Amino acid sequence: MKYAEFREQGRFSKEDLLAFAHGTLFGDAPEGFGARLPAPPLLMIDRVSSIARSGSRGRIVAERDVHVDDWFFQCHFLSDPVQPGCLGVDGVWQILGFFCAWAGGLGAGRALGCGEVEFFGQVRPHDRCVRYEVDVRRYTELERVGAAMVIGDAKLFVDDQPIYTIKKARVGTFQGIGYPDYPNLSENARGGRIER
Repeated sequence: MKYAEFREQGRFSKEDLLAFAHGTLFGDAPEGFGARLPAPPLLMIDRVSSIARSGSRGRIVAERDVHVDDWFFQCHFLSDPVQPGCLGVDGVWQILGFFCAWAGGLGAGRALGCGEVEFFGQVRPHDRCVRYEVDVRRYTELERVGAAMVIGDAKLFVDDQPIYTIKKARVGTFQGIGYPDYPNLSENARGGRIER
């Protein structure tokens, strides 16, 4: 697919998301584009059922199939397997980062935090599907500094039962912070504070 087609598409399959994670979904990205999704096993979404934008707002609905042998059930916890709540939060950050790239944000994505997080349910090995419903409250491009930012509120469901709410989750894309020559020692090989 072409970059323009990516920007116009309203749903994405697992194959599309895997290609995006590997940087092969489209070959004509604009200069400065560097967003990726994490590759499996950390990729927490299998498909985007819908993605839409209206001005600075938007909405994304995505899903992840639950498998009895998911890697985290093997270690979290022994004799009490449950998906770590932080992976649900990370899934929301992944979805918001994908939205940022889809909306036109350039650069590599980074989670920036979130407000209130509430867990009132859990994901177990014999559940079937986790659904994320994310309302984008604000998307903005900061062209002067080569960045974009998205803020959203999310609800997570397992087999149609609500289990988490996440308020004011924030993700940004930033030009010039990518590390494509990993594991070589280069300009962006070390972490630490990112000056904005």
